Amino acid sequence: MATFARPENALKRAEELINVGQNQEALETLHSFITSRRYRAWTRTHERIMFKYVELCVEMRRGRHAKDGLIQYRGICQQVNITSLEEVIKHFMQLATEKAELARTQAQALEEALDVDDLEADKRPEDLMLSYVSGEKGKDRSDRELVTPWFKFLWETYRTVLEILRNNSRLEALYAMTAHRAFQFCKQYKRTTEFRRLCEIIRNHLANLNKYRDQRDRPDLAAPESLQLYLDTRFEQLKVATELDLWQEAFRSIEDIHGLMSMVKKTPKSSLMVVYYSKLSEIFWMSSSHLYHAYAWLKLFSLQKSYNKNLNQKDLQLIASSVVLAALSVPPYERSYGASHLELENEKERSFRVANLIAFDVELKPENREVLSRSSLLSDLVSKGVMTCVTQEVKDLYNILEHDFLPLDLALKVQPLLAKISKVGGKLSSASSVPEVQLSQYVPSLEKLAALRLLQQVSHVYQTINIDTVSRIIPFFDFPTVEKISVDAVKNNFLSMKVDYRRSAIFFGNKSLESEGLRGHLSAFAGSLSKARVMIYPHVKRISKLGETLSDLVEVVEKEHKRLLARKSIIEKRKEEQERQLLEMEREEEAKRLKIQKITEEAEQRRLATEFEQMKNQRILREIEERELEEAQALLQEAEKRGKKRGKKPVLEGEKITKQTLMELALSDQLREKQEMEKKLQKLGKTMDYLERAKREEAAPLIDAAFQRRLAEEEALHALEQQQEIDVSKQRHAGDLEEKRRLSRMLENKKIFQERVVSRRRSEYGRLLEERKERINQIIQSRKQEREDKRKMIYYLRSEDERQRRLREEEEERKLEEMERRKKEEAERKAKLDEIAEKQRQREKELEEKERQWKEEVLGRAAAVPSRTAEPSALAHPVEAAPAPAAAPTGGKYVPKFKRSAAEGAGQTPPDKWSSGGRTDDHTPGDRWRDDRRPALGGGSSAAPRSTWSSSRTRG
Repeated sequence: MATFARPENALKRAEELINVGQNQEALETLHSFITSRRYRAWTRTHERIMFKYVELCVEMRRGRHAKDGLIQYRGICQQVNITSLEEVIKHFMQLATEKAELARTQAQALEEALDVDDLEADKRPEDLMLSYVSGEKGKDRSDRELVTPWFKFLWETYRTVLEILRNNSRLEALYAMTAHRAFQFCKQYKRTTEFRRLCEIIRNHLANLNKYRDQRDRPDLAAPESLQLYLDTRFEQLKVATELDLWQEAFRSIEDIHGLMSMVKKTPKSSLMVVYYSKLSEIFWMSSSHLYHAYAWLKLFSLQKSYNKNLNQKDLQLIASSVVLAALSVPPYERSYGASHLELENEKERSFRVANLIAFDVELKPENREVLSRSSLLSDLVSKGVMTCVTQEVKDLYNILEHDFLPLDLALKVQPLLAKISKVGGKLSSASSVPEVQLSQYVPSLEKLAALRLLQQVSHVYQTINIDTVSRIIPFFDFPTVEKISVDAVKNNFLSMKVDYRRSAIFFGNKSLESEGLRGHLSAFAGSLSKARVMIYPHVKRISKLGETLSDLVEVVEKEHKRLLARKSIIEKRKEEQERQLLEMEREEEAKRLKIQKITEEAEQRRLATEFEQMKNQRILREIEERELEEAQALLQEAEKRGKKRGKKPVLEGEKITKQTLMELALSDQLREKQEMEKKLQKLGKTMDYLERAKREEAAPLIDAAFQRRLAEEEALHALEQQQEIDVSKQRHAGDLEEKRRLSRMLENKKIFQERVVSRRRSEYGRLLEERKERINQIIQSRKQEREDKRKMIYYLRSEDERQRRLREEEEERKLEEMERRKKEEAERKAKLDEIAEKQRQREKELEEKERQWKEEVLGRAAAVPSRTAEPSALAHPVEAAPAPAAAPTGGKYVPKFKRSAAEGAGQTPPDKWSSGGRTDDHTPGDRWRDDRRPALGGGSSAAPRSTWSSSRTRG
């Protein structure tokens, strides 16, 4: 990486590389300079380097390099000069936009150049071959080669800038501007996929803003400026989504706006809420949610009526008619009939969610839920005065469909009203925030409602009706369409009818004959049968059991009574607590409502004050313009008068005179008059110069004579004033001497008084000085005593700490010595045990060797005896002569093998010093082997040695 002494050197080196065509090396040079930690102090040269850097990135389409460089530059200038970063980012986006537009213009020019009559004359052979092979037109190919890369880079630029500017309070305005430009890019070029991604990016940025609340320079959504910027961005997102027909994304934008307002617990201004509800009504209409669409229109009407004072009566009547027709377009039945529990829960949750969006409730409390239904909507239309603002045709339609009972004439009366309503609509005035209202969109829904109402009223009057009659009294639809509408109504339990094509008739049945009615009849029939069975076979009363039950009945009743009293008291307490909470919530709601009302009133007053100020400024400007025009007219009239006096022609006769023309004419006249006046003044000045020179020549001797006279007079006056001053000075001196003689008599008294005062003050000073010294000595003695006590206390504490430390050390030494002694004893005991075990192993080996030799001798003798009869006598002798330790002990104390072998010759077991352990039947593997094998060799002769061993152990 190249290093530079100054930033200017890096910029100069990059420009040199660009001049020789090495843009890649220049980009790498600037990139290494920007990412270096050596040049972190911001200067104006850094800004020029960044301008050059982003120009290279745009020219070479290096979005990754641009992002890295901007991130590094943000760290450099964020705390010093954040405006520089804004300028660099604006320059970056402007360059990317210009390149994309240039590529698009070139592609259009190429397309126009290829648009000729003779294709074979202009197209090259390779172009024709490519078009036949690839199957694409020249425009598609030029777009892919020229336009698409630059548009990809422009989209990447917007994403990069949004990522760099996100969640920074100092760059909120630039972030909002970038988001608006990105929205316009998606809108202009119909980029729906990029628009969805852009909405998701902005949504994630807001989520991260709420997630990481301890972030530095985090925007404060409670600030009005920040909140307004975020709201403007969301509303622009909502507008673009509706214009691109992305209704799902528009609904998510609505939820984003509502979520943002819920976070800050604040409702937007009425002008924004009008846009909110107008877009919400469009979304619900496109999703065929007529109920929610009508509620959104009702909210929109309330806002327009309350806050838009410039709305004329015609526009208000059109909006009110749209609200009523939207409410009538809602199907008159609920679609939840026959739905599963899960579907009902989902619908309930969705209704709650949409109700919050429509009511714009930022508290989101369950008790604030508003029930959305067609009946409540129609009652709100009457209570809120919507019906008083609609046209007469809409009123008549509402009365016919909701109140009148006209079984056969309903559709015929509705048809002309719908024809009139379908022609009403159009664009509203500029004072309304709703651009256009068309009532014809509600006609199909109203025709469907009219058909349903007619079938419902006919079902109340007739049980059977002909299909031809139904087709005649419902003129909007043919019978298959009416049948489809009625099937949906029957499915949702609004009608009960059957169509019989064989008889060409419709049968209106009673609901009690349907499946639910049958189920009710069956349950009633079962209840009747149960009663009849009880009457035929009455229950036998069990008196004995009843008597047993009555014995404990009083106690049970008393316990139940106490439990009910306790439960009643608990319920009363809960009711009181709930009422208290409700009162507190009502007070809080009232306080919030008053606060919001106060804020609204203040905002309205500020708005009115601003409008008044604007009107005042406009009036002042108009008055200034009128005054200027009057002055210009006056100047023109004066110029015309002067022209008439001089015999000149009037100015601009027969031409159109404007304010500018009048001002120019007046100025030209003034300039001409000024020039003439200057000439006259020059001539007059020369004449005056001649006259003044002549006057001065005549007045010169007279002035000299007057000067001489004045000089003599002033000399005489000066001498007189000098004499007067001398006389006054002599008189003043004589008076001062007299005053001195008068005061000299009191000089001795003055000295005596002075000495008396000085002596008294000296004695007082000495006394105070002694008292001060005594007080200082006392303080010194007390502080010496305190220091002495403190030293003694410190000495005592240190001595006590030293004694405690010595005791701890002695205790630790004692414990260490004890531990060493125990370890030494343990080692000695272990050595002795190891020595004893080693001796025991050696003796066991000797015994095993002797036993093996004995076995060999016994087996050799058994082979030497020829007959079976000699076998017992041959085996008996060795058994008798066998050593005593060969037999396993049957009981008593344990005797080691080496002691058993030492006692073989004596015929008795010596005393064992290890026998105090109390071990019984602890045989070694060798003993077990001997006990198991001897009976096999000697038959019944094993009893003798066992008795001998037992007797020897008893003797021992």
